[in-house]
Amino acid sequence: MKIEICAFSGYKIRPGRGVRFVRMDGKPFLFANKKCFSRFSHKRNPRKIRWTQFYRKAHRKNKSALLKKKKTRRIVKKERGIVGASLDLINARRQQQKEMKTVTLREQAIKELKERKRAKALRRKKEREERRKKKKSTEKNDKKRTQREQNKKSKNKFNTKQKNIGRKY
Repeated sequence: MKIEICAFSGYKIRPGRGVRFVRMDGKPFLFANKKCFSRFSHKRNPRKIRWTQFYRKAHRKNKSALLKKKKTRRIVKKERGIVGASLDLINARRQQQKEMKTVTLREQAIKELKERKRAKALRRKKEREERRKKKKSTEKNDKKRTQREQNKKSKNKFNTKQKNIGRKY
C-alpha cells in the first residue's frame, strides 16, 4: 500500500482515491480532490492558502512536525594513546608517513618524466637516422637514374646517326 501526497495541499492520499493529472510535458500530479485540482489549474500558490500543509510549513504552524524534529548531536572524536604509545608519538609517526608519501610520490613523478624524455629523445634519434638513410638512398637512386637516362640518350643519338647514315646510301 503506497500512500502518496497531494501535489497542491500536501495531504496524504490513500490508494484508489484522488485525481491524477498529467501535464503536456509528461509530468504527473496527484490531487486529493477536485478542490485541490481546481486551485492548481487556476495557478494558485499553495503557500498562500491557509488550509494547505505547504502554508502551515512555510508559516511554522505545524507544531507536531516541529516537535518530531530533534536536534542531532555532533559526534566529537577524541584521540587517545594506545598502550605502549602516547598520542604525541602516534601523531609524530603520522606526520613522518605523510612526508615520506609526498617525497616518494615526487620522486616517482620525476623518474617518470625523465623516462618519458629519454624515450622521446631515442625516438627522435631513430627518426632522424631513418630520414638520413632515406635521403642517402634517394640521392643514390637519383644519381643512378640520371646516369641511366644519360646513357640511354647517348645510345639513342649514336643509333639514330647510324640509321640516318644507312638510309643515305
